[in-house]
Amino acid sequence: MQDIKRAIVTGGAGFIGSHLVDRLLADGHEVVVLDNLVAGRRENLREAEGHPKLTFRQMDIASLEDIKPYFEGVDWVFHLAALADIVPSIQQPLTYHRSNVDGTIAVLEAARAGGASRFVYSASSSCYGLPDVFPTPETAEIRPMYPYALTKYMGEQYVMHWAQVYGLPSVSLRLFNVFGPRSRTSGAYGAVFGVFLAQKLGGKAFTVVGDGTQTRDFTFVSDVAAAFAAAAASRASGEIFNVGSGDTYSVNHLVSLLGGEVEYIPKRPGEPDCTFADTSKIRQGLNWSPKVRFEDGVAIMLENIEMWRQAPVWNKDSISDATKDWFEYLG
Repeated sequence: MQDIKRAIVTGGAGFIGSHLVDRLLADGHEVVVLDNLVAGRRENLREAEGHPKLTFRQMDIASLEDIKPYFEGVDWVFHLAALADIVPSIQQPLTYHRSNVDGTIAVLEAARAGGASRFVYSASSSCYGLPDVFPTPETAEIRPMYPYALTKYMGEQYVMHWAQVYGLPSVSLRLFNVFGPRSRTSGAYGAVFGVFLAQKLGGKAFTVVGDGTQTRDFTFVSDVAAAFAAAAASRASGEIFNVGSGDTYSVNHLVSLLGGEVEYIPKRPGEPDCTFADTSKIRQGLNWSPKVRFEDGVAIMLENIEMWRQAPVWNKDSISDATKDWFEYLG
């Protein structure tokens, strides 16, 4: 019989967080979601709504005194709450620091005070910046190119430090290009899947950056949720693991699977030509491996395309306007 845990998921109403919540509930665990709904959406928890083992609280995770009571007697803490996107982080670096750094410290302290037995942090592969080695191992040089990447890496360093100094059993997962149903449909210009699916619904051309030969390690969200579960169930601590698909795929291949016309837009500074995770460490250390083929994941996205019906439909001019600070500060 499985050992039932009391788990907290910060950012549990977000894209990845909501899939993790579904996974934990399916495994029989009790789940408390803490989310301020700035980036997350209650509708992401629709499948879990009303579950007897789910508790939702809307709150700011950077407020230690507010969140602390919910961590009493907690077993597992999954810290996914964060502000994402490149351009807003350039425009609002202090806001990103408060959310992604101060927020992480508050959650760490709440977890420590509550006696958590596992802390799993959602880190970002953007910390590698423009890597020299492919597939990229966890030992690669850290080169954050913009405040979002920097603040996520700083959060990871605090997690590793709390493991070292305070003995809080912690693991950090560096996620590569996660995609799947419920990925964000509004807000700042960002993730390629949301942009392309809204364009497809609107009958518009796909806006492909550069020549489209750049590749990304697209990793399906259910595989990522499984990686979080594996990390929590493991005995690893003070360890950092890449989470990737085991391959890398061109944007041109993606648009060929989606089907539609293409319009090319200027390549953006600070973006790598390739993201490709070396996943040998997590395969060996956590006995985890991805299960969903890229092509199958894209098919699932197309089956759920109506999720993007209300999403903004970006075009060449609106993207140029939205990314002008990107070019100004990173160019």
